[in-house]
Amino acid sequence: MHLLRVQVPDFRGLKDIDITFEKDFFPKIFPLGSQNGGGKSTLLQLIFVLLHCSVCPEKMPFVENLLQGFKIYDDKKTRILAVIDVWDGEKNVQLEFYCKDFNYKDEEDDEDPVSEDIEFFICCAEQIPNNNPEQDRGLLCRFNNIDPDEGKLFLKKLSYKIFLAAPSTQIFLFLPLDSRKLLFGNSSNGDKNYYAILEAARSQLNGLFTYDFLAVELLIESFKSARDRDFREAINTGSYGNSYQALIKELNLLLRNKKINLNEDFAGVNFKLDNNGENIELYPEDLSHGELKRLSIYIWLKFRNIEDAIVLMDEVEIAFHPDWQYQIISDLKEWAPSNQYILATHSYALCEALTPAHVKEIEPKLIKQESNITNES
Repeated sequence: MHLLRVQVPDFRGLKDIDITFEKDFFPKIFPLGSQNGGGKSTLLQLIFVLLHCSVCPEKMPFVENLLQGFKIYDDKKTRILAVIDVWDGEKNVQLEFYCKDFNYKDEEDDEDPVSEDIEFFICCAEQIPNNNPEQDRGLLCRFNNIDPDEGKLFLKKLSYKIFLAAPSTQIFLFLPLDSRKLLFGNSSNGDKNYYAILEAARSQLNGLFTYDFLAVELLIESFKSARDRDFREAINTGSYGNSYQALIKELNLLLRNKKINLNEDFAGVNFKLDNNGENIELYPEDLSHGELKRLSIYIWLKFRNIEDAIVLMDEVEIAFHPDWQYQIISDLKEWAPSNQYILATHSYALCEALTPAHVKEIEPKLIKQESNITNES
């Protein structure tokens, strides 16, 4: 899967967005840069929710939350939300998401008798403010270059191939409005905690990942999975595989002067720091924020077997030294090269790791800064 083009005429702070991501570029990594307030996070969340949730009835509340404040103009029947072009490996599939007022009538209705045949109803747009509550409105998707029934199957497949990684401190527009307000006010109700609500959403949105800290449970599960693969290979061939040892080796390479150790009961992990020949025992909380984040991204991509996917990553450079901001491009290219990555970023160092043509910008554009980075990607 490869995102080819995204057009957003007018949504929240996004205006006249039209970005192309060339499918023949290598690596398939595209920084999306702007200064603060440009709407990068909003754009990634919009793409993610439309492509991840549109065919899953249980995820419709996230779509409706995102649509709050998006209304159809009084003299119009429809309003475009976004047009997204996706390369499926053989052809370009265009998905046009728009809101429609089903009760609106005009003289042009009779001139468009086939439009209903290519519309896919997603959800009722009850959250959209409306002066006339009796009007029936909804969010729909129109398929271009593909049969409607095939288009629905394509959307279903695509929903498993779109991922969003972001810091948990991000304001997620697909959460309920009252929960978002908790970030900006004092609440004495312990049950109303923004991060608890976000955690509940993560359990429903299997394509969402927050990479602030290393998820030790995910790390342990990756060891268990490697162990099980080795055991299955022993059953099939008579010899144990090397998945477990390969994982240890890869993680130690990431950690450089530290080595990872798994408890014998698989209940936890610790690390050994080689300090001039002296091994010092460390625990996850002893690693730097940047080390934990880099390790968590690696484990997430590997354990989830994220391949041939569209991976949207917001503010991936946070907690990274400029050298690591530059290095993350090589990391992603090495860890899961079949994916397409779109990286919302403020980092000019990260952008320098790719050709200028890879870098996409929205207003207000990044301010160029001189860099002393000499590494090669």
